[in-house]
Amino acid sequence: MQINGLQKMTLLDYPGKVACTVFLAGCNLRCPFCHNAPLVLENPPEAMTEAEFFAFLSKRRGRLDGVCITGGEPTLRRELPEFLRKIRDAGYLTKLDTNGTNPRMLRRLLEENLVDYVAMDIKNSPSRYGPICGGIDVLEAVKESAAALMEGGTDYEFRTTCVSPFHNPGAMEELGRWLAGAKQYYLQSFVDSGALVGTGVSGLTKEEMEDLRQAVLPYIPNTHIRGI
Repeated sequence: MQINGLQKMTLLDYPGKVACTVFLAGCNLRCPFCHNAPLVLENPPEAMTEAEFFAFLSKRRGRLDGVCITGGEPTLRRELPEFLRKIRDAGYLTKLDTNGTNPRMLRRLLEENLVDYVAMDIKNSPSRYGPICGGIDVLEAVKESAAALMEGGTDYEFRTTCVSPFHNPGAMEELGRWLAGAKQYYLQSFVDSGALVGTGVSGLTKEEMEDLRQAVLPYIPNTHIRGI
């Protein structure tokens, strides 16, 4: 596994756990608000070898609870299942961040019990999905992945990074109807990292974010705002 970045400790990425975060390069989407442009658009060098990473983990026993795998899009890596298996064998919990566009890989990870927690990005309502992904049609794959999580026994969350001009109460109501009954859903406030994939997007105010939450609440009561 080529590892393109490591955050040695985080209290935010894995809810309720102390974890490290592994960054994997490469993504099949081009969301303009994505704040990890170097991981998506470029081919960054390897930050550490797999052997170096597991040596790091061996020194963190008792300090870290788990490992978060993020990107880019981790499920594009064919070697992901074996990498997760090694992490689990080392005694750590695993959390996966995914855009849900590879349901076959996601189902494999769930069926083989290789992930303890999945955070799946929901980009927008079904009728507006393509434009926010850079014009790439992935809706059916995303629907399949969302259903796999909602029907399965693995802990998960759905989350949406909310930006202008893509998100408004009408879009969020449609999204809520789609994912009605989801276990938990988070609206994340957009922050411009200075390394975005695209242009023409901006954050929303606290009041605007609350309007989006209110539109979703009738369908997903466990909906919260992050980042404000």
